Amino acid sequence: MLTSGSILVLVVLVVGIVVLFSTIKIVPQGYNYTVESFGRYTRTLNPGLSILIPFVERVGRKMNMMEQVLDVPTQEVITRDNASVAADGVAFYQILDAKAAAYEVSGLDNAILNLVMTNLRSVMGSMDLDDLLSNRDTISEKILRVVDQASHSWGIKITRIEIKDINPPKNLVDAMARQMMAEREKRADILEAEGSRNAAILRAEGEKQSQILQAEGKREAAYLEAQARERLAEAEATATRLVSEAISAGDVQALNYFVAQKYTEALSKLASAPNQRVVLMPLEASSLIGSVAGIAELARGAFGDDVGPTVQPTQPRARPQRPGFTVPPSGSGGPPAAE
Repeated sequence: MLTSGSILVLVVLVVGIVVLFSTIKIVPQGYNYTVESFGRYTRTLNPGLSILIPFVERVGRKMNMMEQVLDVPTQEVITRDNASVAADGVAFYQILDAKAAAYEVSGLDNAILNLVMTNLRSVMGSMDLDDLLSNRDTISEKILRVVDQASHSWGIKITRIEIKDINPPKNLVDAMARQMMAEREKRADILEAEGSRNAAILRAEGEKQSQILQAEGKREAAYLEAQARERLAEAEATATRLVSEAISAGDVQALNYFVAQKYTEALSKLASAPNQRVVLMPLEASSLIGSVAGIAELARGAFGDDVGPTVQPTQPRARPQRPGFTVPPSGSGGPPAAE
């Protein structure tokens, strides 16, 4: 049986253990503990070993200082254009001041959740459905700014708010699909029309450039042709002047050469006409041969006796007479006379 002394020692030992556990506190990393003295906040314990005054101080709240996440439940939202959608999201927050988070608000998680839900309905309700579906980042930014400002006095920092899903009704989804199809068909028609217009413009530009190049080529050809005619006229003028000077000096051979050249050119043009198959020559062949003889004499006078003998004009061969017709004398140019 325990004696009174043993019971006293046991009681002292138990009280010592209780006092020891109530005096020494180990705060884990990522947490802060608030200390209350007779129910009043006195200080905050940081991670590590801390000692409290037994029976006077005690741990009030154990605050998690790490970043935490809250799931925002699905909310029914009516947009500005009277479309009903269901939206949900997540909110991330972190406690910066353990005292304010512990004593400035009751039920911190519930307060943050209700604040996020209220502002989510407010922000999304002020937007059209098209803007709502295409501007999730803008919605998250607006909600984050409002909620962070409202919860600043609670000693917390709202780090991020993300919209997870926005679900319109099925009939609205079908209408949006038809609208998207119509928009795509309209863009396709517009692109096809723009392609046809650009092709027509390019073809017109090509034709314009082709006509410009053709006009420039014709202009260049006309310019070169005019230069050639000018040079030919200058050459003919020079030749005429030289022949005139030779004639003035009494050289008749130059005149014979000039006349023979023109005579030959005229006969060549007359014989090369494309619409002539029979050429009637009213001139005597001896005239051309005489001109050629004059050219030979001119060459003999210019180069000496090395030139071959002068071609003598021959008498034209007598044409046979048919009964009832007589050949006119040379040079008459008239038709045969009937006997």
